[in-house]
Amino acid sequence: MSTALPSIPAPRTVETGLRQDLRAIRVVWTREMIRFSQDRTRAVAALVQPALFLFVLGTGLATLANGSTGGIDLRTFMYPGILATSVVFTAVFAAASIVWDREFGFLREMLVAPIRRSSILIGKALGGATVATLQSLVILALAGVVGVPYNPLMMVLLLGQLFLLAFSLTSLGLVIAAHVRRIESMMGLMQMLLLPLSFLSGAMYPLSGLPAWLKIATLLNPITYAVHAVRTTVFSHIDAPAAAVARLNPPIDWFGFTVPGWMSIMLVVVVGLILLWRAIADFSHIE
Repeated sequence: MSTALPSIPAPRTVETGLRQDLRAIRVVWTREMIRFSQDRTRAVAALVQPALFLFVLGTGLATLANGSTGGIDLRTFMYPGILATSVVFTAVFAAASIVWDREFGFLREMLVAPIRRSSILIGKALGGATVATLQSLVILALAGVVGVPYNPLMMVLLLGQLFLLAFSLTSLGLVIAAHVRRIESMMGLMQMLLLPLSFLSGAMYPLSGLPAWLKIATLLNPITYAVHAVRTTVFSHIDAPAAAVARLNPPIDWFGFTVPGWMSIMLVVVVGLILLWRAIADFSHIE
């Protein structure tokens, strides 16, 4: 009498490919949205510094600078720069959360999944950019307070520019996060790096008449090109003397070559893609 052996189920194959990678990008992006929606303190804290710069520093300095702005309110001039830099800290700190995931072991669970590691980082970059852009909506809502009109086309253009800047900065944060193991170290590096980048972007002062060393520093800073694009968009929708606009928002000049607006945006995008590629390469060696 023969005894039938129990059948052994065939091994389950794991689906891989573009479809799974796209799904992974969506899952990582969704996770960032959930974390953002559940952390109201983070959203409020990120807006304190831009509000202080705009309404406290801007109002205080206006008493000294009114005669040199050609009739444009100093807060109106500062608004585009503060709007652009408002996404700087949010975007990079969104990338910093991957250090937290690494410290607590969650990153390892993601890295062993049957997906390309690049999909995790792309989802993280898109998620951080979306979070930073959403938080900038509050600063956008304050446009009328500083004399900037609520023009729908302008608002759409600004959101697009802010998203591209946030994407590049989140990618920068991912590059740094690949080499940092503790969240405390990441925060210190971010503060050390982001403050110089913000102050060297022309967000608080016009780029005309700068000394040579400072002009070179601003030209090497990719945030400068995003700030200039945002300020150009805003200034094209306000009623201001042409001479004042030319003085406060001069074109970016590469030693005789005037950088067109579309090239400024493309530079931000290219830098973001290069940084993302670098982050993907760095994370490929993490076990």
